[in-house]
Amino acid sequence: MSLLSLRFNADQSRAAFTIRHPQGNVVTADMIDALRTGLDSVARNTHLKLITLEGEGPDFSFGASIPEHAPDRIGHVLAGMHQLIEAWLEAPAVTAAIVRGRCLGGGFELALACDLIFAADTAQLGLPEVKLGVFPPAGATLLPARVGLARATRAILTGESRSAMEWQQAGLVELVAAPEYLETAVERWFLEHLAVKSAAAIRHAAAAVRLALLAHVRATLPKLERLYLDDLMRTSDAVEGTAAFMERRPPKWKDA
Repeated sequence: MSLLSLRFNADQSRAAFTIRHPQGNVVTADMIDALRTGLDSVARNTHLKLITLEGEGPDFSFGASIPEHAPDRIGHVLAGMHQLIEAWLEAPAVTAAIVRGRCLGGGFELALACDLIFAADTAQLGLPEVKLGVFPPAGATLLPARVGLARATRAILTGESRSAMEWQQAGLVELVAAPEYLETAVERWFLEHLAVKSAAAIRHAAAAVRLALLAHVRATLPKLERLYLDDLMRTSDAVEGTAAFMERRPPKWKDA
């Protein structure tokens, strides 16, 4: 099956990406490549004002593919994910994640790379990686910049998810609506705030507001990637967390 679909509205001012995977839209290496290719395919559309990203079905994404976090694969996958995050921050239009259901781990990191998050009132967003013996490098880079250090610290250290309403109160989520009205609410927001404006102005305004965040990501994310790969992945607990998840059993931590 195709991991990604793309559709446009009538005047090509909105591009809508939908990710799909039978296991909760998990973010795989192939999906990362498909998203990079998809972004490249819309980059030359000078009429584009909004790029949205959503998951097929009831959930946005369960997160990264756990089998791909094996020590012999994680280096390639992590590098690809971080390249995608940077590419998303360079997108030629406003970007928005449309979140339904669960938006976790790597899925939440993709949403955090968007300018805006629109969410169903039943959505849950979080970074549960610490429960698997690891941490989210892109999340640890993006979330503090988006909601402040205190809120980000709690979310990353506990691994607990929060509702869309809680994240809206923290300033992260732009709009919350009932699931059945979410697409209508997003379209209304688009027509009111972006559709009437110049695509050139929007493109440059988006680049301007992302400038500091992009510089922060480029300075910080490579260091966290090295911390993850060179230090964390050499611990027995990082390997145990993945193994326990795959074997559907509680992890047996050695604290080392």
